[in-house]
Amino acid sequence: MLSIGKLSGLTGVKVPTIRYYEQIGLLPKPERNEGGQRIYNNTSRERLNFIRHARELGFPLEDIRELLALSDSPDQSCDAIAKRQLAEVEHRLVRLNALYKELERMVAQCTCGTVQTCRVIQVLGDHGLCVADHQKIMSHDIDQ
Repeated sequence: MLSIGKLSGLTGVKVPTIRYYEQIGLLPKPERNEGGQRIYNNTSRERLNFIRHARELGFPLEDIRELLALSDSPDQSCDAIAKRQLAEVEHRLVRLNALYKELERMVAQCTCGTVQTCRVIQVLGDHGLCVADHQKIMSHDIDQ
């Protein structure tokens, strides 16, 4: 049996986050010892490691909840969730690449003079000076 501090240390998940995952139902409510302290078992540790790893891969909490529910029904397919996450990551990469190229171009054009002649400030003030139409690419993020 593990205390919340020990569980935190073993999984790398902070204590407030563990409590939050319990509160939203990703982790089951733990048993408590006679002193009222939470006590966790190995199953809780494994589940928390799963959640942490999924979060590191960028899965939203609702997808993690869905994956955890599917793990209780091993005959079902889970690839749709992973494919959806892969598509989201690909979309983010496209956006980041467009932003990277635009920022790289802006910096290269900067003569390091005064703010009055700064190309970075000019481009940020006038989207028409941008090479790519990253505005459409980024609207997906703003809308969400």
